Amino acid sequence: MSTLVPPYGADSLKPLLLPEVERAEEARRAQHLKTVPLSSREVSDLLMLGMGAYTPLDGFMGEADWRGCCAHMKLAGGLFWPIPITLSCAQDLADEIGIGEDVALTDGESGELLGILAVEEKYAIDRAFECSHVFRTIDTGHPGVEKVMRQGPVNLGGPLRTLSEGHFPKTYAGLYHRPAETRAMFLEKGWSKVAAFQTRNPMHRSHEYLAKIAVEICDGVLVHQVLGALKPGDIPAEVRAKAIDALLRNYFVPGTVLQAGYPIEMRYAGPREALLHAVFRQNFGCSHLVIGRDHAGVGDYYGPFDAHHIFDSVPPGSLKTEPLKIDITFFCYKCHGMATGKTCPHDADDQLAISGTRLREMFANHEAIPTEYSRPEVVAVLQDYYDGLK
Repeated sequence: MSTLVPPYGADSLKPLLLPEVERAEEARRAQHLKTVPLSSREVSDLLMLGMGAYTPLDGFMGEADWRGCCAHMKLAGGLFWPIPITLSCAQDLADEIGIGEDVALTDGESGELLGILAVEEKYAIDRAFECSHVFRTIDTGHPGVEKVMRQGPVNLGGPLRTLSEGHFPKTYAGLYHRPAETRAMFLEKGWSKVAAFQTRNPMHRSHEYLAKIAVEICDGVLVHQVLGALKPGDIPAEVRAKAIDALLRNYFVPGTVLQAGYPIEMRYAGPREALLHAVFRQNFGCSHLVIGRDHAGVGDYYGPFDAHHIFDSVPPGSLKTEPLKIDITFFCYKCHGMATGKTCPHDADDQLAISGTRLREMFANHEAIPTEYSRPEVVAVLQDYYDGLK
């Protein structure tokens, strides 16, 4: 019997990716189906469904699930779920699609065939309703809101069969791991308490400190980085992975940390997204999720600890993956090291706040990066990247 947390809402993982022997025939059949192009966010959700990360969902949400998820963080059957997983399309295309019809789903940018949806529902969406609940704003300056406001006016819901994992397994070989694979890796190491550390950035000293706190508490840590689309100016995943590897090799005890990536696209939904991160980390086998300052936030839309507080509203027993709520971290000159507001008694003048945004600015402005900010091995990797942009 596995010592890991069980999959979320199910006895076993539910990957929707068809076995390879069945994909060719389905791809031939898809040539005769109507085609629905997907946005980059919808592609990422399809891939997450395919690998089983969104267990127990069996496809894109129908109207009752969408509405309940937005308003109450519950699906129609009562299962806790914090963010809607939906597929939109243009009105004229929706008018042509019949209920009960299969449609081919393609990447809207590359045209690659990704899956087949059995359409059970078509429903008009209220974008402002969704955004006000999920993002707590309808301001299109928020990148997640802007995406929702641009999507088609009709959602298609129904069971999904996926036919591809896109470029991810090849592009990120050795880094891209499905939930079944991370679970096998944890069991091989004898880990049962595993903390996930979510990142879309190279790890600076604050990130390192957060991960090391988790190492002290758990058997091991999964540094789990976003491989899907990010904001302009973010560090590409392949550079980020190299920088993280340099940090793990030089500053962590061997065998305590694994690095992996997954194909989600960030929504920047702050507290709600933190909950989604916990839901699918349970499927990856993680018992804990590190929640630091402004987890999955953007700009000033959320308070620094809103993602901490929202876990208090989760119905008891819904989530097995627990949050590791950690205070703001900084380098303290009087402590001569990293600390938090709970461990350091000194004044703000003695504390160096460490910001990924500020770190990127320093690289862009050719400023020297102090060791209090980032390890020299990490700086070397990132400096090579920024030098290549000239």
